Order: sequence, then structure tokens, then C-alpha cells
Amino acid sequence: MWLQLRLYLLVGLMFAILYGIIVGIGYILGYSGLTFYILIIGFALALILLQYMIGPKTVEWSMRIRYINENEYPKLHQMVGELTDKAELSSKPRIGISKLQIPNAFAFGRTRKGARVCVTEGILNLLSDEELKAVLGHEISHIKHRDVAVITMLSVIPMICYIFYISFLFGGMFGRRQRDGGAMIAIGLLALVVYFITSLLVMYGSRIREYYADLGSVKLGSESHHLATALYKLSLGSAKIPKRALKQTEGMKAFFLNDPSRAMYEVRGLKEIDIDMSGTIDQNELMILSTKKVKLSKADKIMGVLSTHPNMVKRVKYLASLSNQ
Repeated sequence: MWLQLRLYLLVGLMFAILYGIIVGIGYILGYSGLTFYILIIGFALALILLQYMIGPKTVEWSMRIRYINENEYPKLHQMVGELTDKAELSSKPRIGISKLQIPNAFAFGRTRKGARVCVTEGILNLLSDEELKAVLGHEISHIKHRDVAVITMLSVIPMICYIFYISFLFGGMFGRRQRDGGAMIAIGLLALVVYFITSLLVMYGSRIREYYADLGSVKLGSESHHLATALYKLSLGSAKIPKRALKQTEGMKAFFLNDPSRAMYEVRGLKEIDIDMSGTIDQNELMILSTKKVKLSKADKIMGVLSTHPNMVKRVKYLASLSNQ
């Protein structure tokens, strides 16, 4: 409940910031008419709608997705079907296979009815059935929580701030550059600062979203240690992928279950949890982790703030707390 509340509060804060910057621009430049605010709000809504409409096609193209039928992958379809019923969704998401060799999974789509759940070719031979089902439960939870729509709305706000920065600092928005040159520059610089702040807030929202989907996977019947092991194996698998291949997915990594570009660093912490060096994280190891305090270096803390995904050791510790409930 606290995770959901934090996400709602974040959405409210982000739109309050957007409202504040729009009103501030109008005040500084002397625009007080209703037309000005209608134009700006309409512009913001148009950007949200555009990203919302083209998003699925962009993901399909960049991830090289091929949708599969039940005859090709019956077990995968069965798992998704069972999880869809447990999540009480009205229709089963389309299931796709991404040709990427990076082991991972992701969900996307405009609505619950139009949702897609995809796995990469690299994940299919890496996880056990229980681990794969835990991963799919995580993705189904994203769909149930309407995370794609939430993150789409949030991510547009930094984009609007960046457009304000470019327009006011360099473009002379509304033709006022000569008369209000100082104000225009001040607004442009302020928009740049707000852009960085809101970008950090979007990443914070994405991290909340991942914790909430982990909780959702457990609520759909998966054991915490199965999802923890899946995350461990995905990090180990991604750490072996050449950097050139990882860079190809840089713009889409927020969709993934974990951040492949951080796998090399995450493996070190996860191996310390894997006490018996079995390549898995069992219930006993989760119980031991739940009694320990996670200590992060300054570099890890900074990296955590600048990431769309939670620190992996903290994330597994969260799963450990769920296994004790």
C-alpha cells in the first residue's frame, strides 16, 4: 500500500511542478489570458498522446519482437494465461519473443486489453519454470498496475521542460526575445534545472514501479526466492554480454526487469548473498539477508539515484522481507 501511495504522491508532485512552471512563465512574461494556458496545456496533452500512440510500435521495432502462437510455445502461453486469470485481467496479453540475446523480459502496451508480454531469446534456456513464472508475474503486475500509462505521463514532463529550455534560451518563444531577453534567459535556465529535477523524479517513479511489480509477482503466487534467483541469473547472464550489444538497448532498458548495463556491478553484491555459490538464492539465504543491513558505497548510492531500477541487493532484500510475511 505504501508503494502505491508513493507513486500517487509522485504523480501529483510532477503535475504540480508542471503547473507551477506554466503559471510562472505566464506571470514573468505577462501572459494572464486563458488562451495562453489552453495552448500550453494543449501542447502538453498532445505530447502525452503522441508518446502514448507511437510507444508500442517503437518498442516492437527496437526490441525486434515476433509474436508467437500457442502451438509454438505452449508452456509460455499457459503460464501467462494462468497469471492473467490470477491477476483478474479481462484478456490475456499478446506474447512475443525478442531476438535480443540479452536475457530479460518486459511488458508494454497502451491499455490492459492491448498489453504485450515479451521475453528475449536469451532468457528461455536460462531460468527454471518457477523462475520464469516469477518473472512473468512481475510483468503481468506491471500491466495490472497500468505502469506503462503512468510512466508515459511522467516522462513527458521532463520533455516539456527541456522544450521550454530550448525555446526560451535559444528560440525566442512567443516572439518576445528582444523585449524580454533577460526574462527569457532566466526562464530557459530555470526550465533546464527543473528538467534535471523531474528526470530524477521519473527515475524514482520507475524504481517504485519495479518494487511494486516484485510485490505483485509474489501476490500472484510466486515464491520470493524464485524471483530473487531469476534476478541473479539475469545479472550473471547480462554481465557476459558484450558492451556493444548492451548499448543497442540503452534507450529501452527502463522496460526490462533489470538494468543490463549495471549487471557487471550487481553481480558482485549478489554473489555475496549466494553463500553456497550454487548460482541460486534460496529461502535460507534470503532469511540471512533479511537480518543484515545493506551498506552501499557512495558510488552505489549515486548510481542508484540515476537509475530506472533499484539497487539489486536492496531489491533482493525487499524480496526477503516479502518471504517472511
